[in-house]
Amino acid sequence: MSQVYTSPTPIGKKVLCIEDEHFISELYVRALTKAGYEVTVEVDGQRALDLAKTDAFDVILLDLMVPTITGTEILRRMRDTSETPHLHAKVIITTNLEQRDDIRANIESQADGYLVKAEITPRELVDFLSTIK
Repeated sequence: MSQVYTSPTPIGKKVLCIEDEHFISELYVRALTKAGYEVTVEVDGQRALDLAKTDAFDVILLDLMVPTITGTEILRRMRDTSETPHLHAKVIITTNLEQRDDIRANIESQADGYLVKAEITPRELVDFLSTIK
């Protein structure tokens, strides 16, 4: 079940964090809510896709390895305009999964950003999101 975290000082931006690692999502929630974001965390891929289709989010942080359906399948279906015609959210891949260059390039071409979780702090994530329009 999704959990929603609100900021005491909201900036009016909503983030859907699709992440099954509790520790990582907790770090992201803490940093993002402190920066003013409202954050919804979903661990299940299918439920996350259903949430994304509501087009209620400004940013979607998408882990590639989540239960029920993979992050790459979620990304493909979000980018399929026949399935999700009005998605305005920016989709940022967050992963530690090692990938061949051609696979990573394909994923990056469909996303608005690609971050390796082990190489970015929660504060750097907040800074990165502040640059996205």
